[in-house]
Amino acid sequence: MVTKVQRGTGEQQDGPDRTAPTIQTVERAALILGSFTVGKPHMSLNEITARLGASKATAHRYTKALRAANLLRYDERTSLYSLGPQVLTLAAAARAGLPIVAAAEPYMEGLVRRIDETIVLSVWDGESATVVRSVDNTDHMVRISVRVGSRLNLTSSAQGRVFLAFLPPEQVPALPRAVRRSAELNDELAAIHKHGLSVNSPTVNGVRTIAAPIFDGDKISGTLAIVGTTATVPDDVASPMAQALLETARALSQRLGNSEDGPGGD
Repeated sequence: MVTKVQRGTGEQQDGPDRTAPTIQTVERAALILGSFTVGKPHMSLNEITARLGASKATAHRYTKALRAANLLRYDERTSLYSLGPQVLTLAAAARAGLPIVAAAEPYMEGLVRRIDETIVLSVWDGESATVVRSVDNTDHMVRISVRVGSRLNLTSSAQGRVFLAFLPPEQVPALPRAVRRSAELNDELAAIHKHGLSVNSPTVNGVRTIAAPIFDGDKISGTLAIVGTTATVPDDVASPMAQALLETARALSQRLGNSEDGPGGD
């Protein structure tokens, strides 16, 4: 007869002493992946080692495991690491799971039916506006599609400018310098605050974008934008198309918990 000796409850056995190594492994892997940014998309093993605060052998074991999971890519020619293709899959899944995406869907589809232009939803990813949903126009001879996952220029895109206008200053440290370099941008940000719309963004290859903020409570949580040609999208804050966008963005903001009329509500 074998007697089983218990060393306490199951909760105690699964406590910090047993889970600590696993937690540390996850934290270190997350630290490595989080070290890559748009400004620094490549890192050497020495840089990863310094970031990890461990030995080079330990850093190498982690990079090897992350490469096996397609979370890191290694370029033998340059001896540099970058994020792997699996990160894109995870990013797409994360964006699709954002509450704002599900909430915005019927509003975007309704606006497409109303104005027959491509409607784009973007969120702030910490450095720029990132497209998380796009509903294309259907009836125009020229059909404009915007790729989900696209990162938009902070100062030249309408969506980027809306975020610049409404985000807390500490979240956009590059703003003071950008404003000093462009009087036009400074005037546009003031107009966005007044009207709740960015309609004067530069056009590229005949494409024009109008963007409006979406608020969750009292904080901006995204932008809703019309993307079309300069022939079909007017550059006028008072145009019926711009006002339709503003009305839709306000309705979506109220759906997300914003009780104010928002900018441009006078």
